[in-house]
Amino acid sequence: MALFVHGYRRFTEDVDIPVTRESLERIQDALEGPVDLPPFEGSKHLRDTNNGVRIEFIVAGDYPGDGKPKHLAFPDPVQVVETFEGVRAVRLPVLIALKLASGMTNPGRLKDLADVQEVIKLIGRPESYADLLDPYIRAKFLELFQSTTLGQRLNPQRVAGYFATSTSFSGVPSFGSTAVFNSSL
Repeated sequence: MALFVHGYRRFTEDVDIPVTRESLERIQDALEGPVDLPPFEGSKHLRDTNNGVRIEFIVAGDYPGDGKPKHLAFPDPVQVVETFEGVRAVRLPVLIALKLASGMTNPGRLKDLADVQEVIKLIGRPESYADLLDPYIRAKFLELFQSTTLGQRLNPQRVAGYFATSTSFSGVPSFGSTAVFNSSL
């Protein structure tokens, strides 16, 4: 849903909900019943049996991608979620960072890297947008940006416009310090 809120439409079979570990426990206690069932015993996720939708909880402090400890961890949703036209979603820079970390560390999550490429096409950010990202994922963002802009066969005026754009990015939600993603915090 966050991708949809930020302008990229693609089909998905699940809904990811960012939560803290404490709120996950409260949610699971409140939702257990015939409509919302865990897909298997002990799962932290649920399945809406009426609609067949998987509800996956993204827990703050866990690690994207392969789940192994790394420089980036899922942040506390209170710090990174905003309301966009009545829908609460993770801010775009945070979403990009998490999708990059996921796609970089889990070969089964290459669709996350493809999602970043599609978002790059939509937002048309110059390479300096990478300066907003944590160094752990910056090189991959630049690689995807370069391959995306080359693959689009843009006309010279449009390419020049990418690099002439102000680096202030006014109006883009800022996630502040990349320390939000530092798992040691």
